[in-house]
Amino acid sequence: MVFHILTLFPEMMEAALSASITGRAMEKGLVQIDAVNIRDHTKSRHKKVDDYTYGGGAGMLMQAQPVYDAYLCVAQRLEKPARVVYMTPQGSTFTQKKAEELAAEEELILLCGHYEGIDERVLEEIVTDEISIGDYVLTGGELPAMVVIDTVSRLIPGVLGNGVSADTDSFMDGLLEYPQYSRPEEWRGKSVPDVLLSGDHAKVDRWRRYQSLMRTRDRRPDLYEQYLRDHPEAADWEEKWKKEFPENK
Repeated sequence: MVFHILTLFPEMMEAALSASITGRAMEKGLVQIDAVNIRDHTKSRHKKVDDYTYGGGAGMLMQAQPVYDAYLCVAQRLEKPARVVYMTPQGSTFTQKKAEELAAEEELILLCGHYEGIDERVLEEIVTDEISIGDYVLTGGELPAMVVIDTVSRLIPGVLGNGVSADTDSFMDGLLEYPQYSRPEEWRGKSVPDVLLSGDHAKVDRWRRYQSLMRTRDRRPDLYEQYLRDHPEAADWEEKWKKEFPENK
């Protein structure tokens, strides 16, 4: 997977993404980061990429020309058109389902805005997707782009050390992930649940599914109700497992 990032701060993207799991994926050649500096494509001798907005108002707006030319710099190198994802609080909320959809692409272009945003005309010309990572405003699109890259990258085969790790993450099946434990068996008076030490893998699977159901019910009732609509049989599981695991409320 190749991520082409149109940004005013390429060094920020390269430094952050070269660490941890994405960094190792880059070393393996599974992920490539192509950070394109929008300032390199302005016609202004002062490297200016913004100007005042027509109609007045506070703040500056990124101009269409440098953004478009930065896009062309990438698009002309591609064998086929790539989706252009604009990071904006006005976009649709980023979800695991969207990450899975994007992970099926070979190359993505991520557009990071700044100031009051980007001239609408270039957005209409090149953008295919608009994504928000939440209902709040950041100073630029770089952090949201990193979130998208991190989330999508871990779905690429070979990126995670354990091939099934991504399959058991929260949201992958519509539920939050079950609680997890490691050594020691007892810490500060708290013990690992007996079922996890039983060696009964089928029972462990049932316990984990039950925990996922209960955690989703308590923390994300919206997801829980949707899960019950999609899996009406889950209501019966809950009653059955409540008897099997009475220590769980």
